[in-house]
Amino acid sequence: MRKWQLQEAKARLSEVVKSTEKEGPQEITVRGKAAAVLVSAPEYRRLRETKPSFLAFLRDSPLRGTRLEIRRDRSAVRDVKI
Repeated sequence: MRKWQLQEAKARLSEVVKSTEKEGPQEITVRGKAAAVLVSAPEYRRLRETKPSFLAFLRDSPLRGTRLEIRRDRSAVRDVKI
């Protein structure tokens, strides 16, 4: 990720935007510390889209209703020296 100082990013905004489209996210710093990250519009939409909950994911699974046979190892636990 390329870093831009705020003053440079303001002066060269069109270049920063083009770099975002070609190279990916661009970091903007203020006094040497990260202040913002510029991402492309498609990447922003992808990040903002709602994702199904884990429960919805399980409900929609093609394996729903499959009988799952789980066997536990009933052997004795090992000795641990403290």
